[in-house]
Amino acid sequence: MAQRIPQETIETIRNQTNIVEVIGQYVQLKKSGKNYLGLCPFHEERTPSFSVAEDKQIFHCFGCGKGGNVFTFLQELEGLSFPEAVIKVADLEQIQLEDQWRQQTLTTPTDTATGKLIAAHEKAVEVYHHMLLHTKVGEPALNYLLERGLTIELIEEFNIGFSPNERSFLQQVFQNEAYSEEVLKQSGLFVTHDDGRMSDRFYQRIMFPLRNGQGRTIGFSGRYLPGEHDTKDQPKYLNSPETELFNKRQVLFNLDKARSEIRKSGEIILFEGFMDVIAAWQAGVKTGLASMGTSLTTQQIQQMEKLTKELVFCYDGDRAGVEATNRGIELLRQNSRMQLSVVAIPEKLDPDEYLRKYGEEAFQELVLHGRETIFAFKSRYLKHEKNLENEKDKIEYLEAVLSELSKVVSPIEQDMYLTQLSAEFQLSRETMQKQIRDLRRKNQPSKQEPSQPAAEAPVVKSGTVRQKRPLSQVEKAEQMLLYRAFKELAVRNLLKEQGVQFIHDTYAEIYFLFDAYVSQNGEFKLAEFLDFLQDENLRRIVVEIEYMRMAEESTPREIQDLLRVISKSGLAEEIITKKQMQQEARRTGNKQLELELTIEIINLTKQLKQAE
Repeated sequence: MAQRIPQETIETIRNQTNIVEVIGQYVQLKKSGKNYLGLCPFHEERTPSFSVAEDKQIFHCFGCGKGGNVFTFLQELEGLSFPEAVIKVADLEQIQLEDQWRQQTLTTPTDTATGKLIAAHEKAVEVYHHMLLHTKVGEPALNYLLERGLTIELIEEFNIGFSPNERSFLQQVFQNEAYSEEVLKQSGLFVTHDDGRMSDRFYQRIMFPLRNGQGRTIGFSGRYLPGEHDTKDQPKYLNSPETELFNKRQVLFNLDKARSEIRKSGEIILFEGFMDVIAAWQAGVKTGLASMGTSLTTQQIQQMEKLTKELVFCYDGDRAGVEATNRGIELLRQNSRMQLSVVAIPEKLDPDEYLRKYGEEAFQELVLHGRETIFAFKSRYLKHEKNLENEKDKIEYLEAVLSELSKVVSPIEQDMYLTQLSAEFQLSRETMQKQIRDLRRKNQPSKQEPSQPAAEAPVVKSGTVRQKRPLSQVEKAEQMLLYRAFKELAVRNLLKEQGVQFIHDTYAEIYFLFDAYVSQNGEFKLAEFLDFLQDENLRRIVVEIEYMRMAEESTPREIQDLLRVISKSGLAEEIITKKQMQQEARRTGNKQLELELTIEIINLTKQLKQAE
């Protein structure tokens, strides 16, 4: 059994970690005052409501209510256990951790349906990878990859494998594993025939594991490798079917490996295929991602937008690649505010072919310094199939290209392209500028309509958006008193001396746990206290309290006013309870109890008036 990570080790990792650095690898953060803001990774939104407090080492989303510390963030986002989150933070921050603690993450949890499916895929990765590197049957596939320029190190980095030309190969392997037939059917690794018999989905293919953002294998893409006497008409690539794990609309190849590099460079290089991503990685370009197929989806765009504000298209240089680039640009214009540019691969080559033909240095130079603006790409794209010697085609082209130029925001960029168009087509700048003004006026939203779409209620990935209700006066007082107790020793001592009773059970429980934590640790550390709390709802409320805007220090008058509000509320509730008991005593004819309760109500009423 894996040993529990000592508390001292957890605290060392937490103290050496900056939550902004970790969350910044998943969310594009921007400084706003003393905190950082970004798009919440837990629900879909267009206006940032996700805040990270560097001084408190916590995060909070004002939209969906998620909040916590650096460990909580990874637990929520990646579905990790607490020990796994601790180890992941240590890895992200390059903090040394003893192997005995790290062993807790060596095996994938298999106590859930998802865990079993992931474990089955990881087993398949292991088997396919071994077949490629260590068997005679895998030699042709290995030679093919080496001839393509891949190294053994790169093959191991991406766990590339090979499925032999045998429809029962993987099935036989899994017969010796503890997987139910239902799990194997749901995995997508096998095909179920009409008679109930199962056979391998992938055979005679080079196998590329497909991972989610957390680095767990959720599917495969297999490239067919024709045999010497093979006459079968097989698709070049075969992907896993849609399963509980794998949805190609959401998958971005290499996201798990590229995330930290994207954060450092501030940009994503988007390729058409994963062979381009792998080749680019070997050439030192490690910010590459690829969608499953050439058509981007809004789900993939949302993931990328949370990582960075710049995206570079590096699709194939042939006509299909140019068309795919144009579709991608239009989709991103409609669904994102990312800054876009394009790397045009010459000679109609794809990135992998260009790299093999001209070498790594030339490829790096092309990717870094061979970029063109979206307008330059559109100008080139719009010229396709146009005969500019023909007046009709020329006018159509100019109208289309000026429409594109009207979307250019930068005055300098627009001025430069106007000069180029004026020289190329012998048109006056004034005429073109008038056309652009007319286009902008035509496309400008009417005053009755908002310039931005009305904000919709955010859609949360798990659960629903929390609808906040207005807090009562006593609830506000309880929150403010807890805020002060968290930060000021004098307030803590006063609450203990007076034996203050919180009215609402939630705040009473938080105070009880807070008091127990301080008694145990001697001091209050918010990030550590959040781990001490086991209930997610309590953690959320504590984070909300920490985000309250209050004066830096309390005053005696403020604390007394808060205590008075809580005391009055407590007395009022007690009076209501006593009156209900009095009515019951009257109904049952218990005169003695009715008299006693009457006296108690009178005394409580006097106390309530004194409190006012």
